[in-house]
Amino acid sequence: MRAAVLPPLEDRGGPAQPLLTVGGLVKHFPVKGGVFGPRRAVQAVDGVDFSVLKGETLGVVGESGCGKSTTARLLVRLMAPDAGTVIFDGESVGDALSLRDYRRQVQMVFQDSYASLNPRLTIEDSIAFGPRVHGVAARAATGRAHDLLARVGLEPRRFAGRYPHELSGGQRQRVNIARALALEPRLVILDEAVSALDKSVEAQVLNLLLDLKRDFGLTYIFISHDLNVVRFMADRVMVMYLGRVAEIGARDAVFDAPAHPYTAALLASMPKADPAERRDAPPLSGDPPNPIDPPPGCRFNPRCAFVEDVCRRTDPPLAALVPQHSAACLMASSGSGHSRAPEIAA
Repeated sequence: MRAAVLPPLEDRGGPAQPLLTVGGLVKHFPVKGGVFGPRRAVQAVDGVDFSVLKGETLGVVGESGCGKSTTARLLVRLMAPDAGTVIFDGESVGDALSLRDYRRQVQMVFQDSYASLNPRLTIEDSIAFGPRVHGVAARAATGRAHDLLARVGLEPRRFAGRYPHELSGGQRQRVNIARALALEPRLVILDEAVSALDKSVEAQVLNLLLDLKRDFGLTYIFISHDLNVVRFMADRVMVMYLGRVAEIGARDAVFDAPAHPYTAALLASMPKADPAERRDAPPLSGDPPNPIDPPPGCRFNPRCAFVEDVCRRTDPPLAALVPQHSAACLMASSGSGHSRAPEIAA
């Protein structure tokens, strides 16, 4: 897997502008209880704010259940948010920008490459389906499907007439990528798109994604559990914990000087071949809190090795420490990230 060499965003044709801006995004799932019991809900996404710059890759990381995939589904409107705003290139989604136009510009690649495809449609028809729905003539849509198959490394004459069960996992994921590009989107959300692939195939798909981003001028939101893959792909990194953003910043800033104790603990868990590169950090104790009843104050306080009394009382906002680097931690400072950073990332 070749190294990703990405110029600074500000050098890519002028200052980077937000393509997507998300404010106060909320999604709670009601939980059935007794007839006279209190109404309760799983707080899957609870006030998420971030932006994605044009031409960048925003990596999203966090434990299972932190809200990464729910956020992705809210962004493509596979489910409706309970609250919050989504602004795409200056237009409010659902108001100034119709959902039909928005969905043409924002596409998604899912983790399960087989379940993402209709088993009754050929590969050609799966890719051409979207353009046909949006008014592209059948012959033109088929031609586009063949062009995209070739672009993702699948010979159209061999693969166009096949069905999903006749392909390997890596081939199916290439088809899903081609299908996502069929409507010529500007933003592609990749939800664990390579996590189910063998490492050799994963490397090929990651390099393909970088090539497609360059050739088509794409913007990515890249969701993954694999921090090494995120470091390879991302320009900026957003860390989520229990439905909220814990930290967001430039890739190297987050990886080299984490400001939130949770981020530091995640980075310490990264496997390293060289023992000298391994990072010690206070281990996480216990399990994540119940998302139905999150703890008061900082949501990370029950597991934080540096918790103070104020952390149990005050819910920390996502605050800027330095330009382009923010964290939701009361102990963080603008000078060195977390006030006890040497102990966290020694």
